[in-house]
Amino acid sequence: MSPYAVDELILGSTDAVRVPVIGQALCAGFPSPADDFLEGALELPRWLVPNPPATFLMQIRGESMRGAGIHDRDLACIDRSLRAEDGSVVVAVVDGQLSCKRYRMAGNRARLDFDNPEMLAFAVDEYGEVEIWGVLRFSIRWHLARGRLS
Repeated sequence: MSPYAVDELILGSTDAVRVPVIGQALCAGFPSPADDFLEGALELPRWLVPNPPATFLMQIRGESMRGAGIHDRDLACIDRSLRAEDGSVVVAVVDGQLSCKRYRMAGNRARLDFDNPEMLAFAVDEYGEVEIWGVLRFSIRWHLARGRLS
């Protein structure tokens, strides 16, 4: 399928898919998200979301990935079907907490890096329980002022 111009994409057509937006609470296993976790859905072009059943949107909190161009309140598109490779941006569950990090392999040892020089990397085995929850496919950035509208 070739990419479409925005004005060629008809929302609600077979060329668009609904991607659930998940709130703060996420289950650690492969989700069939319960309604409690859903905040809504966005329709996106199918070419952006090749595997809709494994794809979710989540809002980023914090500035730990600003070096990767991912900032506070950006919307991340996470694909659970992709396998993390060295250099992938991933969503990891670290001791039950979701975190967006850069996945790195050094020999046979995995680590999770921040893309912010003010924050130190940590080896995955330094924490009790770590699971790579998904791989970030892309992010959506708001370019409006973040203050209140008058």
